[in-house]
Order: sequence, then C-alpha cells, then structure tokens
Amino acid sequence: MKRREFVTLIGGAAAWPIAARAQRSGAKRRIVVVGQLAPGDVETVARSAAFEQALAALGWTKGDTIAIDYRWIGVNPALAEKTAVEVVALAPDVLLASSNGVIAPLSKATGTIPIVMVQVIDPVGSGYVESMARPGGNITGFTQFEYSLASKWLDLLMEIAPRTSRVAVLREPTHGPGIGQFAVIQAMAPARGVEPIPINPSDVADMERRITAFASVPNGGMIATVGRRHRHAPRDSYCHSQHEPLTGDLSLSLLRR
Repeated sequence: MKRREFVTLIGGAAAWPIAARAQRSGAKRRIVVVGQLAPGDVETVARSAAFEQALAALGWTKGDTIAIDYRWIGVNPALAEKTAVEVVALAPDVLLASSNGVIAPLSKATGTIPIVMVQVIDPVGSGYVESMARPGGNITGFTQFEYSLASKWLDLLMEIAPRTSRVAVLREPTHGPGIGQFAVIQAMAPARGVEPIPINPSDVADMERRITAFASVPNGGMIATVGRRHRHAPRDSYCHSQHEPLTGDLSLSLLRR
C-alpha cells in the first residue's frame, strides 16, 4: 500500500468519531495531531497535506468544517508528556497519535477523547488496546506490526542468504520494541542454526566499529529492528565479500554472505 493510500485510511479513521459527534451539533470540529517527527522535517509537510486531502475527500475541509492543530514534538519524552496534558485540555473531538512515544502519554492523559493511533508497535502487548479486533476504550487505529513478525525478518534473511550463520541485530536494549523484537529473534535463531549478536546504537562511532568488525567475517547477516536511534546507522558499512552498502534507514537490512 502506498503512503498516500495509507494516509487516506488514517483520514477516514480520524473522521469516524467526528462524524458521530457532528450529527449532534453543527459546530466546527477539531482534530489535534501529535507526532514524533521534527517540526521542520519535510515529511511533516507531506503527511499533513495528504491527511488534509483525505479528510477533504470525506467532506471535512480545514478552516471550514474542521480545525486541525499539529504538534510535532520529535523524540522527546518530557515534551511528549507535557504536550499530552496540553492537547487533552483543549478538549478536541479526536486525537491522532503517531508512534508509541506519543500514544503512551495520551492514553494516560485521557480515557474519554477518541484517539486514533498510527505507526504504533504492539498496541495489545503495550496495553493500549484490549485486542486489535475489539480495542475497547477510547483508542483505535493501525499497528505497525507485532513483535512476532520479527521472526519473519529472520526467515526472510535465511531465504535470501541460506548460508548465514551469524546475525547482527541492531536494537535498542532499553526501548520496548528493541527488547521485544530481539527476544523473538533470539528465541527463533537456534532452530535456524544462526547465532544472534546484539548491537546497541548508543553511540554512532561505536556502532560503526561493531558493524565493520562483524562484516569482516563471512556468512553474516543483519537485521535492523525498529527503533529511534539507529535510523542514523552508518551508511558506509560493507559486507566482507560483496561490498554492498548497508542502509541504516531500512527496518530490515541485510549483509549478504
């Protein structure tokens, strides 16, 4: 599914609670969007435009039938907590929350304002919803993936490079998704005859040294789990034999044999 098509779905989901309330009143409705992108990121412009176009297609025009407030907070837990309190005090008709770092404080700040979540990892395991089929409470939306899918990354790696015997797993050891994803990979690795080796992206220079050292031995593969820091993984690390660049921005990267 293309990004624009996905954002259209998000727009539709955000419009559900608004439409329900609009049937009871003709007042202009209000959405507050809270995301972890930086305010000046070009992606914020693209996503905002696509979101507003999707709402317009459903009859909700910004500045006319609906007001939209954006809060782009970057990766800042303290600001996320502060913003959650502030936006709940505004009493919007619906909140659109992007990422676990945003949905967590919002879910604590309100149990009544409808929240549509997007790009959230394992919302059931994290306790945001009761189940994906019947979320319950005031939260619904879309999940990026569940931790169990991490085993599929390992399967894909083995399918592409069957001789792989060592797998470097780029993960954040103190961040929920990093812990959960590595645990799944670690549990499945013995049955596939591979050794999982965690690499923590606490320091970019150290991470580059570790990846370079790992790549110096043949038959190694790499999985970059979803996280906040290792999106800045070094782009110039190479595999031992084929010298193919490792792209750190991808959630699944491979160092072929």
